[in-house]
Amino acid sequence: MRMFKRLGLIAITVSIMLGTAAGAASAGTASAAAASHHPYSQVWLTGGQTSVTTAPGIAAALLANGIVPLAALPGTEGAQIGSNGVAVRFTFPVTGGSLNLAKLTGTINHQGGILFIDPATGKQLAVSDFTISLGTRVLTAIVNGNPKARVPLLTLSLAAAKIHAGRHSVQVSGIITRLTKTAASALDATFGTSLFKPGLELGTARTLLLFR
Repeated sequence: MRMFKRLGLIAITVSIMLGTAAGAASAGTASAAAASHHPYSQVWLTGGQTSVTTAPGIAAALLANGIVPLAALPGTEGAQIGSNGVAVRFTFPVTGGSLNLAKLTGTINHQGGILFIDPATGKQLAVSDFTISLGTRVLTAIVNGNPKARVPLLTLSLAAAKIHAGRHSVQVSGIITRLTKTAASALDATFGTSLFKPGLELGTARTLLLFR
C-alpha cells in the first residue's frame, strides 16, 4: 500500500510540474589538485550521502513509457522542477569505504537503491547497494536483491567535477553519470522498450564523504 501511495504521489507531482513547465574540465582539474594537498592521503569513510539528479528529459521519458522510478529505503527520492523541466533526485547514505585523496581513488559504499516499476504490468527491476569505484569510474549495483548479481550500472565522469576538501570531509559535485551497456540491456529487456541506450546520460551526481 505504501508503494502505491508513493506511485500516485510522484505521478501527480510530476503531472503538475509538466503542466506548469513552460571551462568546466579545467575547474575540475584545479579542484582535484587542491584535494591532493589535503593533510590526509588515505582515509576511511564513516558516513555521508550521494545524490543523483536525473538529466533533462529522463523523468518525462520514463513516465511516458509507464516506468516509475522509486527509491528503496533508506534511500529517498523527490520530484523537482527547474529551467530544464522535471527531474527526480535520489539520495543514498554512504556506509563506508576508503579514499586516497592524493590519487582520487578508492571505493564508496551505499545503502538503498532504485526500483523501476511499471504499475500497469507489474514488471520491475531493482538495483541497490551501490558501490562507486573511483579508480575505474564505475558505479556497480546488486540486481533484484541477489548479492551474486552485482553489475556495472553507471560510468562516472569527473571531467567537469568540482571538489571541495575539508579536514574531515570531501564534497564532489558535477559528476556526470551514464548507463552502461549491461544496465541499458537489462532495463530494455525487463520493460520491452528501446528507451535505454549504452552511454545515455542518466543524470548528475553529488557526493559528500565524511571520514575520520
